[in-house]
Amino acid sequence: MKYFGIFLIIFAFTTQGFSQIDLLHHDTQPSEMAVTVPFEIGDRVTMYSSVLDEDRVINVYLPNSYSKATHKDYPVIYLLDGARDEDFIHISGLVQFASFLWIDMVPESIVVGIANIDRKRDFTFPPSVADHSQNFPTAGGSEKFINFIEMELQPYIEKSYRTTRTKTIIGQSLGGLLATEILFTKPHLFNNYLIVSPSLWWDEEAILKKQPAIIHANYKVAKNIFIAVGGQEDDVMKREAKALYTLLQGSENSAITTNFELFEEQNHADILHLAAYKGLQTIFKKEE
Repeated sequence: MKYFGIFLIIFAFTTQGFSQIDLLHHDTQPSEMAVTVPFEIGDRVTMYSSVLDEDRVINVYLPNSYSKATHKDYPVIYLLDGARDEDFIHISGLVQFASFLWIDMVPESIVVGIANIDRKRDFTFPPSVADHSQNFPTAGGSEKFINFIEMELQPYIEKSYRTTRTKTIIGQSLGGLLATEILFTKPHLFNNYLIVSPSLWWDEEAILKKQPAIIHANYKVAKNIFIAVGGQEDDVMKREAKALYTLLQGSENSAITTNFELFEEQNHADILHLAAYKGLQTIFKKEE
């Protein structure tokens, strides 16, 4: 009975304590219990492009250590379809996760997301096929967009942030077509290319019929290329992605490293995140 009495006393005090806490919470207004501040992961930049004659929104993810390690420089990952409501947030999260010390899959990196205005215009070269011109009336602006990246965006990023010379581009679908065009026409713009489910069907596969400088033996600059496609995509997408890999893999250039991955369970809509993870893992492993 003595122990039972102690239990009752403890229970009484405990119950009273809970009651007081409960009353405190009911009496306190939510505005008095919480402090709200912006959740920031980097910068949102609006820059005027004289090449494109328009304002462009650029989202920039900065690594956790950026503000503290003031003498450290960082590789840069350029992301096409890089708006906040496109692929910027989930790819930035992937890069952050992959660069945690206990993961150590990729180096801490800056992610530069290029928000879209008209991706059909910016990611395609002028078509010779009449149907494409009719169905995509704004198409054909990729040369200007590539010049914007080279002449305006990259210089701005390199001037405004602490960067190394290592630059990676990630592009999917029409973005993969653009990344392929950059690889073929201005390969010096990036060290690493992640080309996911590229729309190489554009203009009756015209880009696959080219003989770019990068595949010739006298092109000695090292490049890492990762090509991915989903097993649940249509046969044309799979065939063309494999054809791109075969073209690069069979080149005379021993300085380029090309990898291909078929993601059996993925389709065109859900492949990017897994492909980016595997691609970054593969590319940066090659650089060790």
